[in-house]
Amino acid sequence: MVESVPAAAPVDLRHHPVDSVLTRVEQGLHVRLDRDTVVRKRRSLGARSDRGTWVRIERRGFERISEQGWNGTEAATVLQGVVMPQWYQGVAWREAGEPAMWRADELELVAARAIGKGALLREDPGLPETWWAGLNDSLDALSSQHTFRVATPDTERITQELVTRKLGEVFPEVTRTTVERWVPAHGDLTWANVMGPEFWLIDWEDWGMAPRGLDAATLWGNALAVPDLADRVHRERWADLESRDGKLMALYFLAKIVGPYAHEDDPLLVPARKEAARLVGDLQP
Repeated sequence: MVESVPAAAPVDLRHHPVDSVLTRVEQGLHVRLDRDTVVRKRRSLGARSDRGTWVRIERRGFERISEQGWNGTEAATVLQGVVMPQWYQGVAWREAGEPAMWRADELELVAARAIGKGALLREDPGLPETWWAGLNDSLDALSSQHTFRVATPDTERITQELVTRKLGEVFPEVTRTTVERWVPAHGDLTWANVMGPEFWLIDWEDWGMAPRGLDAATLWGNALAVPDLADRVHRERWADLESRDGKLMALYFLAKIVGPYAHEDDPLLVPARKEAARLVGDLQP
């Protein structure tokens, strides 16, 4: 990406007026959206359509759009063996007067609900065995494929330089940070992006190649406030999380929790500090 790309003014879609955006989407996709079903997140919206489909809408600044574009949901259509909603069509446009783009994707509507209202969980959702089987089958199938896309967790391309820099800022004692294996990853595997009790994996806009274990570490890290659930994720994704790359990715996730912007009221903070100490010890030369 060109370094001089201007940054778009930040917009929180949970509070920003969106009627004109919804109307633009309806016109572009030739659907009617049910305004009573609109779900607002910080940078995305979603709603049911009169075709019995789901429409996801996102705003992203130019500085957060890499040379590969940001049609991840559309591009994920080629993936095999992964349980995800089918993609039907999309539309994108530039926001007038701002270095920002809007994109809307029409997708298969699934009956399951998001397990978490946000990224992390504070109580055990009591997932059935079939859910864990679906998770494992999908992540194994995903990691066995290949793409030229690069994952963009938190809308930032994940590279070796980024991993080394982020770990060095918080855990300078870990000096060997080279990733050995890169595999396709969802890139944002939080509890808000998995459905249940029937397993589905949604929101594919940031998928691409990433260090092995990124997805497992993200799901595990966001479960740390529920020890039994975190332990279950670790058991299910043991091969990923116990590899050196997986331990680096677990520490990469924890750096965001225990680093300079740590919040004492964060329910993840205490277990994150404990796990970080363990991982730093494991990763010492």
